[in-house]
Amino acid sequence: MTGTGTTGTGQRERTDHAKASAARSPARLTLTALAVAGMAVSVQQTLVLPLLPRLMTTLHVSMSAITWVFTVSLLAGAVATPLLSRFGDMYGKKLMIMVTLGLLVAGSVVCALSDSLGALIAGRALQGASAALIPLAIGAIRDAFPPDRVTTAIGVVSATMGVGGTAGMLFTGVIAERTTSHHPVFWTAAGLGACALALVALCAPSAGGRTGGRPDVLGALVLGAWLVCLLLGISQGNAWGWGSGRIIGLFAAAAALCAAWVAIELRVREPLVRLNLLVGPRSLSANLASLLLGFSMFAAFTLVSNFVQTPKERLGYGLSGTVLDVGLYMLPSTVTMLVFSALAGRFEARLGAAYTLAIGSVFAGLSYVWLALFNDSVADMLVFSAVQGVGFGIAYAALGTLAVQHVPMSQSGIASGINSLVRTAGGSTASAATASVLTANVIRGTNVPNLHGYVLCFTIAAIGAGLTAVVAAVHGLRHGRRTAAAAA
Repeated sequence: MTGTGTTGTGQRERTDHAKASAARSPARLTLTALAVAGMAVSVQQTLVLPLLPRLMTTLHVSMSAITWVFTVSLLAGAVATPLLSRFGDMYGKKLMIMVTLGLLVAGSVVCALSDSLGALIAGRALQGASAALIPLAIGAIRDAFPPDRVTTAIGVVSATMGVGGTAGMLFTGVIAERTTSHHPVFWTAAGLGACALALVALCAPSAGGRTGGRPDVLGALVLGAWLVCLLLGISQGNAWGWGSGRIIGLFAAAAALCAAWVAIELRVREPLVRLNLLVGPRSLSANLASLLLGFSMFAAFTLVSNFVQTPKERLGYGLSGTVLDVGLYMLPSTVTMLVFSALAGRFEARLGAAYTLAIGSVFAGLSYVWLALFNDSVADMLVFSAVQGVGFGIAYAALGTLAVQHVPMSQSGIASGINSLVRTAGGSTASAATASVLTANVIRGTNVPNLHGYVLCFTIAAIGAGLTAVVAAVHGLRHGRRTAAAAA
């Protein structure tokens, strides 16, 4: 009898183990599909950066004009993210993830066929709309994964944003080294997006409920209008004059449209952005941290590419690098980001998401301080890259959790979407602001930025990361116990 009972127990244990293994296998496939999709989206955000100096010459446009090739993708993402996140809650997250990847492929094809600034900006806008994939993926994870695996899975997908960002510059460098045209870069991006689309279609489940409702199209249009006015004013301030009628008019229009947008969101039955999830007691600090960290990260992507390619023998600073060198110098960041984003889940389990975010932000800030002080050699750039990867690997994984841990499952998609919205808005502002600072600090008699302009921008990025750490630490002090109790 004892032997029979023991045998029966062993069989049940083997059966339970087999079931658990079978359950983990689809989860791994789902996470792999979402991570590849996140990588494809984050690659498109930065792949154009190493090409900007070349495109400025090829298309015969100014620095402030060519910066919009990058800024417009962030702007489109800021508008599309809350709208498509809302659609995800209404019609299913898997469907909307596939839509965002379809926009990425379409935008890449438009860019690949473009030979003018206008067409390139249009294609980049379509590409940028795919930024909504990250919050949709985070919402899908909360729907499909068991609670004990959600934090780690969110960390993996969130980290793809930073990893893909640095990988995008390496990806561009390898291709640009073999051609003088920007077309092959975008054809390759289209192929990557198509592969991710097929992987999601085959491997990701259609989990989670659907809330139904109506989209807030008016809110999306007004949001886009006031962001365009704000960013155009910031980017053109030096060129048009900060006291000129056009700049003052743009800022006044941005303020008026923002007030109108808030009024719309407060009155509409199903708003694009639930303001309580934007400025509520616990959401405000999470979103402010996201805004500052987005500013800091995208400022670095914009600055490093131009700095590396600046000819040192002619201007006295820079690294005289090629497009490929930009990607190679950022390779340590990719490696350390992969390692530390995988470890972020353990940090969160011990410290909580807020304190983990604070630690990551401190490392990010230190990397910018290093670059502001030491920027003469390749070794300086490699140290910066490695430390930055540590910081953003930890910080972005924690930020994904912090954005959704205080909201019910039914609102996870829109909460993550709002957090991504403010992060992308921070990145858009960084692109416009750094272009403005560099335009104001040029070598006498030229329109080429001087070293002081870059050092000032690196310092501003460090301040942004430092403020992120402060906001995150305060959030942990104020809400840490309640978060731990809710998790328990």
